[in-house]
Amino acid sequence: MSVQPGWYVDPADTDTRRYWDGEGWLGAPIPVDAIPPDGPPPVEPPPAPVTPVAPAGSGTPDPATVAPSGPPHPGPPPGYGPPPGYGPQSGHGPVSGPAAGPPGWGPQGGPPGWVPPGGQPGWAPPPGHPGWSMRPPEPRPHGFVLAGYGRRFVARLIDFGLVFALNIVANGWFVWRWAQEWTPYWREIFRRAERGETSAEGLPLPGEQANSLLLVILLIAAALWLAYEVPAMAANGQTVGKRLMRIRAVPIATDQPLGMVRSLSRWSLLGLPTLFWYCAGIGLVLQLVDALSPLFDHPLRQALHDKRAQTVVVEVPHGFASTPSNDRNQPPGDTP
Repeated sequence: MSVQPGWYVDPADTDTRRYWDGEGWLGAPIPVDAIPPDGPPPVEPPPAPVTPVAPAGSGTPDPATVAPSGPPHPGPPPGYGPPPGYGPQSGHGPVSGPAAGPPGWGPQGGPPGWVPPGGQPGWAPPPGHPGWSMRPPEPRPHGFVLAGYGRRFVARLIDFGLVFALNIVANGWFVWRWAQEWTPYWREIFRRAERGETSAEGLPLPGEQANSLLLVILLIAAALWLAYEVPAMAANGQTVGKRLMRIRAVPIATDQPLGMVRSLSRWSLLGLPTLFWYCAGIGLVLQLVDALSPLFDHPLRQALHDKRAQTVVVEVPHGFASTPSNDRNQPPGDTP
């Protein structure tokens, strides 16, 4: 999902804003503190052609400013010639082409990276945004550095460990009862494997209570995860793991708390598939795809749940208050 069109801080010059149409920049930049207009900037008219102005006064042109009408001199004036001893240096042939100069001198070229019109054979424009001669700078949403993959992974591991500890307390009895339902089945499987038997006839299958227990376990696990993550993310964009790793989630459009609606939307894409573990582990596959998605998203490193909620994860610098600033009165938009 691409960044929506709008006015954003220019990553090449953070003191200005420009209009992003979803694919590239449009129009001229405006000061970052100025209130941007609604919609894209107006099309700039082409510059008017400059016409020479005739000098005021009589219609007779000044002879000093009029080029002579006769043909140019075919050569130097009479008596002109090179100074004595002038000529090609010994060991060199006649000079042809541009005028010769001191040793090591050559025709002057353009600045570094300049290419003559039409380009050299095999030349191609460097990668990057249209109009940029190099890779664009990394976005800094609201002036913060994007969080690295390592920090995000460790923060998620810490959160999973805490949620797992909560499940041991709240779900332990249900897990023990579910294991008791499956114990006779697995015990018989191991006994037959030791004897070399491959028959599956007569295996003691678990009762209907095992399926009900599994559903209750998954519901409690999802509810604990929701209660742990959604309120904390809604308040300041940080769980315990994110706080320890000094990262937080912020909306792309403005540096404000996520709020319950956005936080719940962000969690649902990653947390609700827990209920589908019941269906041959499909939920676990969906969560794995979501967890790995930031590795393939550029330039904002958004996971699928970030794209759903229009959020981005940034680093929290040392000494910075974790509570987001309230900039509701400021014009929306930041680096796309």
